[in-house]
Amino acid sequence: MRFLSSLAVAACLVSASLGAQIAHKALPNGAVSPDKLAATPSHDETWWKHAFVYEIYPRSFQDSNGDGIGDLNGITQRLDYLQKLGVDAIWIAPMFPSPQVDFGYDVSDYVAVDPQYGTMADMGKLIAQGKAHNVRIVLDFVLNHTSDKHQWFLESAASRTNPKADWYVWNDGLPVSTSGLTDYQKKYEHEGMVPPNNWVSVFGGSAWEWVPARKQFYYHKFYKQQPDLNWRNPAVEKAMFDSMGFWLDKGVAGFRLDAVPTLFEDTKLRNEPEKGGLNAQGDPNLNTIYTDNLPEVHGVIRRMRAMVSKYPGDRVLIGETYLPNTVELDKWYGGAQHNELQLPMDMLVGFPRPKKGTSPLNAAVFRQYISEVETQIHGSQPLLVFDNHDNVRSIDRFTDGKHTNQIAKLIATMLFTTRATAMSYYGAEIGMPTTTPARKEDVKDPIGITGWPKEKGRDGERTPMQWTPGPQAGFSTNSNTWLPIPKSYKKINVQTETGAPDSLLNWYMQLLALRRSNAALHEGGIVMLNKDNADVLSYVRTAPAGSAPVVIAVNMSAQPRTITLDLSGTGITGQTAKTLMTSDPSLQPVTSLTNVVLPPYTSWIASVQ
Repeated sequence: MRFLSSLAVAACLVSASLGAQIAHKALPNGAVSPDKLAATPSHDETWWKHAFVYEIYPRSFQDSNGDGIGDLNGITQRLDYLQKLGVDAIWIAPMFPSPQVDFGYDVSDYVAVDPQYGTMADMGKLIAQGKAHNVRIVLDFVLNHTSDKHQWFLESAASRTNPKADWYVWNDGLPVSTSGLTDYQKKYEHEGMVPPNNWVSVFGGSAWEWVPARKQFYYHKFYKQQPDLNWRNPAVEKAMFDSMGFWLDKGVAGFRLDAVPTLFEDTKLRNEPEKGGLNAQGDPNLNTIYTDNLPEVHGVIRRMRAMVSKYPGDRVLIGETYLPNTVELDKWYGGAQHNELQLPMDMLVGFPRPKKGTSPLNAAVFRQYISEVETQIHGSQPLLVFDNHDNVRSIDRFTDGKHTNQIAKLIATMLFTTRATAMSYYGAEIGMPTTTPARKEDVKDPIGITGWPKEKGRDGERTPMQWTPGPQAGFSTNSNTWLPIPKSYKKINVQTETGAPDSLLNWYMQLLALRRSNAALHEGGIVMLNKDNADVLSYVRTAPAGSAPVVIAVNMSAQPRTITLDLSGTGITGQTAKTLMTSDPSLQPVTSLTNVVLPPYTSWIASVQ
């Protein structure tokens, strides 16, 4: 773990590690400037600081028993592949018992395994076999809400006087005769009462659901079958922490915390400001300032970090943190105190919001956000993410329609050659496309059913893993898989790409092997180069003493671009290059850092001699 004292340690290591490569300028208090700190190699072998974390959607990875649904034993069967790929940890989307309204994100028991995925013995086998393959297990933990079938909620909903009456967010609502009600509130009248405010569920409709037995509404940020826990009740925090401890005792390496910024709501229940217009579900667009990222959540995370830190083995907390800027991201690390999440997800780099009519593949935008996360989080470890189970796959979001494979390699290059911990999603390494259902009757994701056709749901990024060009893509022996196998499996699959030297899969494997073996990529600092170049993102990974720095350049345009990598000011004196990897053979013989011609959408990685 990197605490405040590590800043002083880094300052002491500067001259020994870098020699003449980087000249540090001391600040008045003896600290190191953020830019210089980012440029400094750091020898810290804490596993998650160098990790490749691979998300597995368990329903879709490998079916071991022929029921058409992936399972835990299927994951265990594929550990050889994951190890060969270069995976350090797998994040498994929820495998707890669940009614599967939101495919596991509606948990009905936090300390058991859903029978459709296997048994507790199967989970134990996966953890043990993962350890043998040097692949750690990270569980997806849903903190914000439970299923409405969880025993806690069944008790809470039964009456206002039961022991768990205050475990969820309940409210009497307002009489329908109350002045100042919005038309939206009036739509949800029950027994003369309406919701207390205009809050909207992410998945459609009012965020308040009426329960006749209590004659009250409960709050649900997501589906109505996912009631929000009341994190202001200490008993809730204890129960959730105890559940996490159960799995830590079983040997999991940590948790990915689902929807963690939404744990608290405004106690005054103020209406959220309307932004105008309606969303895909037909609800008003709101600015969720009273239900998202409230400051109280940080106290919970600090206590959680302290609890998890009592366990050996550098257990890790990863956060699903969609945030507006890097300043807010830093707060989730605990700022200068480094006492909250070790790895909040940086969604700014991997999920840019381009202006209408502009390409999301923008060198200036990537340069800005990568630079920010390297210099504005108090020396914490960045975590970059380009793909997950809730978003259109990056191969579709960034493609120009003509250079899809080259652009996918470019994205992988950024993911694995920056200083960040890397996170990806099953199938990204082979270029699995998003396969959105063409008909409403084929949609499984409830948000796609209620939002069709403006919102078609998330089935498209959750289709079964494509292993072979054979029946059911090698995913299952059952022809009736839970989601259809995309037609793309005939060409896009692990087996075919393993045998193709220039495939995306082999690019991933080579990048990950280089990331492990090359000192500069493994523990070097980072300095941006050619900061005014609109089309080419380039940077240098500074090297520990006795090792060579590495330059990385990616051309994000459809035209060839000529670059000269100016290393002045970095302290690096080398002027010749040796290509380590490139997505275009024309760059293989390059030996100069001057007038390098990058073909369209090309990645180039070279050591500086």
